[in-house]
Amino acid sequence: QVQLVESGGGLVQAGGSLRLSCAASGGTVGSLIMGWFRQAAGKEREFVAAIRRSAGWTYYAEPVKGRFTISRDNAKNMAYLQMNSLKPEDTAAYYCVGDSSPLIWPESSYFSQRSYNYWGQGTQVTVSS
Repeated sequence: QVQLVESGGGLVQAGGSLRLSCAASGGTVGSLIMGWFRQAAGKEREFVAAIRRSAGWTYYAEPVKGRFTISRDNAKNMAYLQMNSLKPEDTAAYYCVGDSSPLIWPESSYFSQRSYNYWGQGTQVTVSS
């Protein structure tokens, strides 16, 4: 069973940067589709970013395009979310997700939380204005 553990959250001023890390155990990051979701207080959980297993293809939610970058380091068995130019509306609990499905997903599946079987416990990001 794959376990994912996030770290790197915290309090940052608007315009600042944070890098979230996701450590995988019980499986290899290279064999997983990886992603990040977030949930702000009182709101629905929403997709942030995802990365395919191969070729590094990435997907981003519109609000974070150009500011956030998802990546993976297979040698370290880690995934990352680099967040730049942070805004107060980025404040949320951020969840690392993964899935080991061998199937080729349609693009829409990367954006759906129902597609991912493995979830971390979340790390809080708070952006002050």
